[in-house]
Amino acid sequence: MSTLQSGLGTSHAKIILIGEHAVVYGYPAIALPLPSVQIQATIRTAKVDQTIHSRYYDGPIQGAIAELSGIRRLIQHLLLHFDAVDQAFDLTIKSQLPAERGMGSSAATAIAIIRCLFDFFKKPLTHQLLLQWANFSEHIIHGNPSGLDAATASAQTPIWFVKAQVPQELKLNVPGFLVIADSGIKGKTGEAVRLVAQHVRDMPNHYRPKLAALGTITTKVKIALAKADIEDLGQLLTAAQTNLQALGVSSNQLDKLCQVALANQALGAKLTGGGQGGCMIAVTKTAAQAQRLSNALQTAGATQTWIQPLSEIHTLKSARGSIK
Repeated sequence: MSTLQSGLGTSHAKIILIGEHAVVYGYPAIALPLPSVQIQATIRTAKVDQTIHSRYYDGPIQGAIAELSGIRRLIQHLLLHFDAVDQAFDLTIKSQLPAERGMGSSAATAIAIIRCLFDFFKKPLTHQLLLQWANFSEHIIHGNPSGLDAATASAQTPIWFVKAQVPQELKLNVPGFLVIADSGIKGKTGEAVRLVAQHVRDMPNHYRPKLAALGTITTKVKIALAKADIEDLGQLLTAAQTNLQALGVSSNQLDKLCQVALANQALGAKLTGGGQGGCMIAVTKTAAQAQRLSNALQTAGATQTWIQPLSEIHTLKSARGSIK
């Protein structure tokens, strides 16, 4: 192993543009890769020990528990796959993704590490194999994931996702900018999903139409993306937020940030992900508007913001083949 000195793997965040919660009930969802929010894993040969350096944990891999327990098990299974369980290394994970904010942190971390280790051992990595390993990791961490996070964190285009179907790539030709804001409150996806399930069980005639409306909005967003109609996209995002509020999965802070966005030239705004915390998204026409909105959201209490040019999403390099 002395000739294998280093390896590099990268990945990026994702957000659900539209369709959260309704996707659980068979309606479509659209998710976007966020190339501007990066994660990088680097590995180099060490003389002794297997060490991880990250913001959550710094030390021997055997001691990586809590947030990194799933990643530890992924690495151990990869080393077994490469017949190198005793290989000494230093692995550094640098991430711009916040955890538990609906941006796919665990899947993105896994993808960066998988690419990193395949690079380290100089083995080819197809996109299919990458997803197999990423979904293996997600099952360890989440139990029964949909596969949406891993598919989007390794994608070059938006993903059209329907439960129990193979994700489809979508073309995105819309100009403008996506602004993402962290509410500063951890998302509560499990609680939100259970709340919606209770609503549907107790009052199906009231709540099922709201899920159906979200499904219809998602289909309209697909059309808006194809037509490059950013004004229509914005209006549809705001309409989705109204339905998500009615389902009870928003929060006072998310509602406030959406209102601030609409008052500062956003064309539309909504929560993203499970809700009851986490992040919200908004769209603007220009970079200057996006920057002003970012500042306004931080003034209103957002703990962090990101600006993603929509034009860059569909030009992402493919994760297939030798791309790291």
